[in-house]
Amino acid sequence: MLARAPPCVTLLSMAQSARFALSLRVLTVLATHPAEMLTSAAIAEELDESAVMVRRTFLLLHKAGWLMQRKGPNGGAQLKVSAKQIKLGDLFVAATGEWLSGDEKAIEPLLKKVRTAAVAAMNETTLAQVVKRVKKG
Repeated sequence: MLARAPPCVTLLSMAQSARFALSLRVLTVLATHPAEMLTSAAIAEELDESAVMVRRTFLLLHKAGWLMQRKGPNGGAQLKVSAKQIKLGDLFVAATGEWLSGDEKAIEPLLKKVRTAAVAAMNETTLAQVVKRVKKG
């Protein structure tokens, strides 16, 4: 009989995946309007998401160095770097933190090798490529 993963592991994986997906969606909106400062409320409305979740995502993206933020009546967020410079693997790591890891020392080197290969494969795609696809529909 197969052992089931503890529920907390499954919920953690779902939260990590959702954080990555929302981060990608927020960056896509920002990249579509590169000359504008967009508020979390405006992005939340466009994405049909919670403004609180968008603000949390802003913090994560700012920490990664991809966003410039300004407070006040003309405030909001804007991409700090070109969409061509943001790679999906780097975004995945920034959004999910520690992923695909185990407690067993024997398999950790294998998991590290898999993580490295996965990030490298994801890094073959940039935010600019995602935006281009989104615009095509």
